[in-house]
Amino acid sequence: MMKRLTLSLALLLAPTLSWAQVKLETIASMSIVGDLVHQVGGARVNVITLVAAGGDAHTFQPSPNDARRMAQARLVFINGLGLEGWLPRLAQASGSKAMVITLSKGVQVIGRDPHAWQDVANAKIYIANIVEALSEADPDGAPFYKTRGDAYRAELDRLDADIRAKLAQITPERRRVITSHDAFGYFAKAYGMSFIAPQGVSTEAEVSSRDVARIIRQIRVEKIPAIFLENISDPRLMNQIARETGAKIGAPVFSDSLSPASGKAPTYLDMMRNNLDAFTQALH
Repeated sequence: MMKRLTLSLALLLAPTLSWAQVKLETIASMSIVGDLVHQVGGARVNVITLVAAGGDAHTFQPSPNDARRMAQARLVFINGLGLEGWLPRLAQASGSKAMVITLSKGVQVIGRDPHAWQDVANAKIYIANIVEALSEADPDGAPFYKTRGDAYRAELDRLDADIRAKLAQITPERRRVITSHDAFGYFAKAYGMSFIAPQGVSTEAEVSSRDVARIIRQIRVEKIPAIFLENISDPRLMNQIARETGAKIGAPVFSDSLSPASGKAPTYLDMMRNNLDAFTQALH
């Protein structure tokens, strides 16, 4: 009797268990994209991130294992704007038939700068694009994705308001900092700060001695108060600039990548708040 009851219970639970185990297989190009997809997709989506936390999407080199992962995915989420220059080669090598969703579709682009997520208003556009793509691929989950997307956009509204309120307490002439590469253009435009970097919008760009000398002169003349090291950059150049100018080195900031789960910025919200705290503490 007990065996028959156990078997009957297993049969009743089977549909529930099989549904719970079937997730929408997705690829995210890098950690920031992966977090945003996870925030919307929750338990209905399996997200595999190619450029892991702490990695640099500008210089990433895909592996054969990445090609295998790509081949198994139904959706591939990327930032776009030229950040993932390696993606076409990976897609060809994998033979992937997955739909590619560009999260930056709809943002107002600044030049050739791919770092659109640094403006929270653009992160809301990313979320809308994720909700739309997941809902099309998994219509049964559309209400779930919409609910999570709406809740996360409310979090982004609170974040945006906090950034504006805290930076308003810093006088405009002090809202000037040096970062490793030019990754904060969207933040600067949205929130009234000025960022100067010896390296361009891509970490692949070479830094010349002339660029370094120009930055050092500018720091001295304009009395720029702080230098920030990015989590994806070699700190030696910025340490040299700090030694030659006497500018204070602020807490590390996150530009193109989240931190591992044990770090200070394992999510997009954590990343933006960490950077905000680093900027305000150094500039007051």
